[in-house]
Formats: sequence, C-alpha cells, structure tokens
Amino acid sequence: MAGAISCPLIFSERIVAPPTSYIDSVETPQLPDHHGLDSLTLPQVLQHYRVPALSVAVIRDFRIHWAKAYGVADRVSAVAAETDTLFQAASISKPVAAMLVMKAIQDDYFGLYDDVFSVLKSWCPAETTFTRTGKVTPLSLMSHTSGLGDGYGYPGYPPGSALPSLLQILNGEAPCNVGATRFHRSPMSAWQYSGAGYTILQLLLEEVYRQPFATLLHQQVLSPLNMTRSGFDDSVAQQQEQNRARGHDMAGQSMPHKWHRYPEQAAAGLWTTASDLAQFMIELQRSLHGQSNLVLSRNTIQAMATPVGVGDYAAGFAMEKQGDGWYLTHHGDNVGFKGWICGHKQKGYGCVLLCNGDNGVGVIREVTSRIQRVYEWALPRPRE
Repeated sequence: MAGAISCPLIFSERIVAPPTSYIDSVETPQLPDHHGLDSLTLPQVLQHYRVPALSVAVIRDFRIHWAKAYGVADRVSAVAAETDTLFQAASISKPVAAMLVMKAIQDDYFGLYDDVFSVLKSWCPAETTFTRTGKVTPLSLMSHTSGLGDGYGYPGYPPGSALPSLLQILNGEAPCNVGATRFHRSPMSAWQYSGAGYTILQLLLEEVYRQPFATLLHQQVLSPLNMTRSGFDDSVAQQQEQNRARGHDMAGQSMPHKWHRYPEQAAAGLWTTASDLAQFMIELQRSLHGQSNLVLSRNTIQAMATPVGVGDYAAGFAMEKQGDGWYLTHHGDNVGFKGWICGHKQKGYGCVLLCNGDNGVGVIREVTSRIQRVYEWALPRPRE
C-alpha cells in the first residue's frame, strides 16, 4: 500500500513490531471477543459488513503511528484502496470548517459571541420570536445550540445535476433538495445537530473574506497543516478522480452514481484521507498543549475542545468522556460513506477511520475496538 506504515503493538511498556496481521485479526486468547468477529481478519470484517474499503490512521504520541488501507476503492473497477485514496469526510468536514471559523475570529473578522446576523449582510432568516429573544453566534452555530431545527442535514446531489447556491440552500429554493433554514427555539436553550448552521458559517466566511470557501480552507487550514490530499469537488478531488473511493449501499453494491456532490462544503463536502485528518487532529492536540500554532493559538483553540454547556459539543467537536480522559470526536455520514475521528484531549493519541459503504459503522466500531485493546486505550464508542 502506498505510504503504509507497519502497525506496532504495545505489550506493557515494551514496543514490538509484529506483522500487520495482528491488527487484522486480534487472536490473543486473553482478549475478550465483544462482537463475535475476533477470528476474522480485517478483509473478512469488511466482507461481513459488506463494505468495500477501509482507510485507517492511528495517532500515538502526537504523531501518526501507522496508516493502512484495506479492500477496494471501487467495486466496479476493483481498484485497490490505498492510504492516499480520497474518501468523503462527510460531517467530519464540520470540525475542519470550525478551525477556519476560529481563524477568522482570531484575525478579528468577527467575534465568537457576536450576533451573526449583525455581521452577515447577504442573508437573514425569517424573523420569529426565537430570533428576537437571543443572539445567534458563531459559537452556537458550531456547537449546534443556535436553535436551528433541520436535524441531520444534507442528502447531496448526483453528479451532473444542477447545484444550488448557498442562498438557495438557506431559502429552500430550487434546485435545493431540502427545506428552508428555520429557527425552532431560542439560542442556547437546547442542542440539536444542524448542518444548516455550517452553511450559514460558510456564507459568512465567504462574505467577510470575499473569497470562495474552498479557497479559504485551502489557504488558511489545509495548506498550513500539509493536508495535501484534501479538498472539494472543484479543487484537489477533481484532479484525483481516478483515486477517489466510490460510494456503496448497505448491501455493498455500487451506487448508480459514484458519489454525491455537496455544495454545503463546510457541512459535508470535504474529500480527504485518514492520514490528512490525522494531521488535523494532531495539530489540535499539539496546539492544546502549546506545542504548535500553525493555524490557531493555544488560547483560540480552547473553544474547539470546551463544551458550551448545552449538549456535549464544543466549537466543531463533540466532547466525550471515556475512562479518565476527554476526547474530541466526530462522526461522518454521507450517502455511501461513513467516517470517525477521535483524539484524546491531553495524551496525544487517537484514530481516524474512513469507509466507502453505508454499512461502515459496524466496521468502524470493530476496528476501533481492536485498536483500543491493542493499545490499551479507553476510546469512545463511535456513534451510529
């Protein structure tokens, strides 16, 4: 596999380097079999869940410890998945976009607690009692506490179909395939996951910087973090079409279209690799320790790892406690793609897993469990 690194195993305090098949099939007798799949190799796990491919990167001591890909990127062409194969990050796009929002705040384009609609000039929601009773802030949009009620978000658009503008998406106008963005409760009164919150932030960033979101993210986040295999349909991903994973359904069959497109880039549109997302998580972890400031200062980045007090989200990440540690986590769920990112807030370890099948959550949970047992980490359980 291109760029693959061998998978080490920790026995107590001694590091050894067994064959990579150890991660593939956790066969040590004393390890409990939680899912009835411990006798299966990872290719067999993929077959069991009818998922064509998995890409994994494991973080240890604030660096990528190993990365590997399994299976085929496209069941039709039978092209093997490699570590540099691009997958849709789906909603893992949100924490990456949140870093760009925090960069704009650090650069004084607007404030974390500013009223978004006193800054944003090109769109304003239909006025309700909810929008009159409290400020919708960048922090509330990033933490899903703004009062929006759109639920889980966007189905995307098949290749070749007309794509709506951001204003058409927010207004629910053709060719948009979702309803208009509406506020259903007062800001900070309750938590509800919202893709539309990040579409509002995407429009805000384009307005204050006067540049396309894809350009901004590349300049301000992807390039500084050396995420060279990350971008959107109209940037790096289009140039690498032959090395993009294809989406597959619950039965593991190729979808009629290779993938859907997402003009809601901040919410769901990023193409990336497990290794690139691991670089992103490592920068967050090192910045929280004051060891790096490639994008954000230590003070600024705290908002991405501090729950707002309503729900379990910070600015971009869910914060989850497992064992004696706090973790930054996020799931990804697009048509034909599933993903998971997880990193310990203090200890510099974690993992990224990307799949090209609708049944990928089972694979992600199984592999996360194996990583947890091999490394003796108390990793959170990936969400449905």
